[in-house]
Amino acid sequence: MTTDRPDPSRTVAGHPGSSRAAGGAGDPGRAARPGSPGGAAFTVGLIVNPVAGIGGPAGLKGSDGAGVQLEALARGASPRAGERAALAVRALLARRPDTRIVTVAGPMGEDSVRAAGGVPELVRQAPGDPSSSRDTTAAVEAMRDVDLLLFAGGDGTARDVLDGSPSCPVLGVPAGVKVYSGCFAVSPAAAGTTAAEFGRDAGRAGGPGSTGGTGSTLAAEVVDLDEDAYRRGRVSPLLYGTLRVPAARARLSGRKVGSSAAAPGSAEAIAREVAARMRPGVRYVLGPGATTMAVGRLLGLATTLLGVDVVQDGELVAADVTERRLLGLVDGHETCAVLSVIGGQGFVLGRGNQQIGPAVLKKIMASGGLLVLATQQKLAGLGGRPLLADTGDPEADALVAGHVSVITGHRESAVYRIRPATEEFPA
Repeated sequence: MTTDRPDPSRTVAGHPGSSRAAGGAGDPGRAARPGSPGGAAFTVGLIVNPVAGIGGPAGLKGSDGAGVQLEALARGASPRAGERAALAVRALLARRPDTRIVTVAGPMGEDSVRAAGGVPELVRQAPGDPSSSRDTTAAVEAMRDVDLLLFAGGDGTARDVLDGSPSCPVLGVPAGVKVYSGCFAVSPAAAGTTAAEFGRDAGRAGGPGSTGGTGSTLAAEVVDLDEDAYRRGRVSPLLYGTLRVPAARARLSGRKVGSSAAAPGSAEAIAREVAARMRPGVRYVLGPGATTMAVGRLLGLATTLLGVDVVQDGELVAADVTERRLLGLVDGHETCAVLSVIGGQGFVLGRGNQQIGPAVLKKIMASGGLLVLATQQKLAGLGGRPLLADTGDPEADALVAGHVSVITGHRESAVYRIRPATEEFPA
């Protein structure tokens, strides 16, 4: 990933490290906070981790480390964080076109703002090539005067933002592989919409730190995994702290909740039902998770806990595949995807199983469709919120919209709604 160096003529005063005035001391846009009598311009900071999520489609279970990022490129993956950040900015500017967006040069933000049709104001920071976690932390420190900070990345990026001790509320644009933390919006569009409404209503609610109205905030947890241990099948998320985020609960993904509360034997009972439904000649794509792994175990196959595997007629066709290989394996075959629900969040697609990308999903939905798995406790934990799909392609996500039969046990199922994460959510 290359990072352009900032042009000093475009950097912004009012932010540490900046070199010229965007409005100066007499600029009413910087004289007060949003909604104040001075009529302050709403200012959003944007930080993009350009390589966030690149390891997902490549089957690498994360994107941390230069070696992993190079391997992901070699496996045919391409960066998507910048595109997802642009979607958030586009949604923000559609609702608040007067928003000032302060960001970092090149792929750390400037490129996304321009792709969204905005005019970025750059802090004077020269990020590395490629950028690093230190660049993210430095960017947070350089944006002390913004009213809201958007960042595009995953759990590792959220940790870097936390390390920068932001002085304002923040909101994550989901662009990582796992996205277990609770400080992310459910989708890029939801992040942009939430940011716009937060800026519009912060004054009426009493300011960004208030406790009521759509300008209020709440504490959201930042959790992350040891990716090396995760690749070896050990899932042990750690809590690193909390960040203040806009209090738009319906648009926040929430923290991932584990399956420890499930009744003993639940996964095995679900696996028996899946095996009973399998048809000869059909290929089954098993997504990651303990429940789907129980299906492989019942069939006597060496499937993976965190990878995406393909089985047919009781045989393992391929284990731990990349998006590119999976596309070839489903092409010309009747295929069904067997996917588990992420507890507490409700995601079925787009979190931890990016190997099932838009092109793969379109082929699957044109043939065998989906088998969705969840324990009754996991569905109850969603509190009536819908299941979610977020592949990054609205057309692909729309193919799964509607109601789906969720397998909850042997000869047990529940009809549940699934919707694209890009759909409009209430505040």
